[in-house]
Amino acid sequence: MTGKADVKIKLDMFEGPLDLLLHLIEKSEVDIYEVPIAKITDQYMQILAEAQEMELDIASEFLVMAATLVAIKSRMLLPKPESVEEELAFGEEDGYDPREELVQRLLEYKRYKRLGEVLRQREEERSKVYSRPPLNLTPYAPEVNPLEGLSPDDLLQAFVDVLKNRKPPEPITKVAREEISVSARMEEIYQDLLRHGQLFFSKLLVWDQVTKERVITTFLALLELMKLKRIVCRQSRLFGDILIERLEAEVAHNG
Repeated sequence: MTGKADVKIKLDMFEGPLDLLLHLIEKSEVDIYEVPIAKITDQYMQILAEAQEMELDIASEFLVMAATLVAIKSRMLLPKPESVEEELAFGEEDGYDPREELVQRLLEYKRYKRLGEVLRQREEERSKVYSRPPLNLTPYAPEVNPLEGLSPDDLLQAFVDVLKNRKPPEPITKVAREEISVSARMEEIYQDLLRHGQLFFSKLLVWDQVTKERVITTFLALLELMKLKRIVCRQSRLFGDILIERLEAEVAHNG
């Protein structure tokens, strides 16, 4: 009873005759290029014989491979032709190995089997990753977007344009370092908005001397005011000047 189960498992664990042959070769620990065809054929035929004794169904491809192995074994046992005429009669060239075609099929099958294992491994890894479609975050978005129609790249481009058009400072012997905090610059900008109602971005960068510190501080102050929803920036056309206004909610609150 145990023998029957073992034979059934042997046949079921292989995907085809090449898979079975490859297993027998690896089990024998021999080079695939030097297949001991007599030994492998005997082992292969023994497995099929045991399967037939247990009345197990054998796929036709296993039987075709059995006939191929027997034919190769017979040709290997035949004496080598001694003359060119005998070689032509047998249809073989000098140095021809009857195992060559079978070895090439085994090597090709081995490559595909290795690739199949890689794909199965990737499939297993991918099965551990769970994803879901993007959620609709519209209900969580603010009603008024202070950055509508404006991106940080637009602000950066405006800074670049101002720096390109500025006049070079006159040479001076000594310059006192001017320090102004972001919060102080925020207050300056907001007070200008209270006085004028609205400002153009280019007007914020008008000084007798444009310094890197002033430009950076102004840039950060604008971003912080937009983050706090105290101002809104709009751009009517591409590469146009940016209009800065107090946010309507802020105006209503102060009013």
